[in-house]
Amino acid sequence: LNTVAVLIIACPCAMGLATPTAIMVGTGKGAEHGILIKDAKSLETAHKINTVVFDKTGTLTTGKPEVTDIIALEKGAEPQVLELAASLEKGSEHSLADAILKKSESEQSSLKSVTSFQAIPGHGVEGTIDGVKILLGNRKLMEKEKMSTTDIEESLNVLELAGKTAMIVAKGTKIIGIIAVADTIKPSAKAAITALNKKGIATVMITGDNRKTAEAIAKQAGIQEVVAEVLPQHKEEEVRKLQQQGKVVAMVGDGINDAPALVQADVGIAMGTGTDVAIESAGITLLGGDVSKIAQAIKLSKMTMRGIKQNLFWAFIFNVVGIPLAAGLFYPVFGWLLNPAFAGLAMAFSSVSVVSNSLRIKAQKL
Repeated sequence: LNTVAVLIIACPCAMGLATPTAIMVGTGKGAEHGILIKDAKSLETAHKINTVVFDKTGTLTTGKPEVTDIIALEKGAEPQVLELAASLEKGSEHSLADAILKKSESEQSSLKSVTSFQAIPGHGVEGTIDGVKILLGNRKLMEKEKMSTTDIEESLNVLELAGKTAMIVAKGTKIIGIIAVADTIKPSAKAAITALNKKGIATVMITGDNRKTAEAIAKQAGIQEVVAEVLPQHKEEEVRKLQQQGKVVAMVGDGINDAPALVQADVGIAMGTGTDVAIESAGITLLGGDVSKIAQAIKLSKMTMRGIKQNLFWAFIFNVVGIPLAAGLFYPVFGWLLNPAFAGLAMAFSSVSVVSNSLRIKAQKL
């Protein structure tokens, strides 16, 4: 009887149920709140996050930029500046290109045919219109083409300090104007960043924008640190640098060029409104692209891990106490527990208690 009782009460069901039940309830609760968790590793790691890295466009901002300013160096040449820029951007897939094309449509500008079109990552675009080379991009592109931006620096500074992305338009070897585009911060972004900062989690923004524009956007959102003028292929490297400093990093992004960084991060978080590549690369996806759910995802991870530890503790204590009882160690006092039927009842109770404790996660508030 003692032998059978020990075998029954030592059944490791509770130990086996401790982790998967908590994770199942945690992922289910996440889904109810628009937080889709692809794998258990992401859920188990999220509670350790101490640094969150944000992509800017489409993640912190709405991803729907609009043209706010058209500045021509020659009086009355604004239509020509817009026409040339829109003609070039017709062949681009960048989100800023859409803003320029929409502005062109609203102004009923006629687009010209472009040859030798080329997109230069981190710099801008170039092409030939009516036999003349046209450039549209940032200071780096102008420097590359050996064009001085001294005459337009004041205008560029004013636009950038307002959080706008200023693109320089050049015709031949001469700068002819500036087109400024603004992408508004998501309504939920500031509250989300504030919530993370209150938890002691560092926030970083990585963007290809110049530093002044990036810092203006970061200030609006409450971001603590800015890494600006980063080429798309270098985002992964920036995440790795943070990890080498001993930080547990979550990368939040929505675009194709964010995918390598999402994979490199300890936890990749994709916007549900982003590209399929980004969603596939991330361990967690936020439906609707609501960044306020990041703090909820971290809290959910803490709740789940706490549940797992509680389950393992009680399952372990059950065996530590139950096996000696079943073996007859305390026979004079608890002799009735030697019956295998009681051992079976106790074993079932331990499994039920573990499952019940896991279900408590569902009732807790995120």
